[in-house]
Amino acid sequence: MSFDRNHLPDPVSYYTDAAGLALQGRRKWRTTRCEFHDGSDSMRINTETGAFVCMAGCGAKGGDVVAYQMAAHGMEFVDAAKALGAWTDDGKGESRRKPTVIPARDMLEIVAHEITIVSLIAANLAQGREISEGDRARLMLAAGRICRINDEVRHVS
Repeated sequence: MSFDRNHLPDPVSYYTDAAGLALQGRRKWRTTRCEFHDGSDSMRINTETGAFVCMAGCGAKGGDVVAYQMAAHGMEFVDAAKALGAWTDDGKGESRRKPTVIPARDMLEIVAHEITIVSLIAANLAQGREISEGDRARLMLAAGRICRINDEVRHVS
């Protein structure tokens, strides 16, 4: 099994059809809403590479549609590649590679970011505000990431 970038969907098609985003503009970098923090017109999408970045500071960014699929749906790389049709069976089977070690500082930064998101959503709930489906999905993604890092730390210790 292997990843084949040639099977990835066209970035414009992916973001408009699969992700349901309305891309504004005609240049290489187009504007849309940020699905990660429900910010209107704060996300920039590169129509050639599929890269994305939120200009409002929520921290959402990635280099292609696979990265977006992973972030938006809380998927691992292989699952995202399969969902996008870019994981092919080459007859070799899956190779077992040692996972990349994430430095402790990076883990702390990720946890801090995810805890901030959880805290903001919790504050809204405490004030009696209903949360949107987007916020609910982002909350679940944040909780999943925090739990995964916790599991990694316990596994290493």
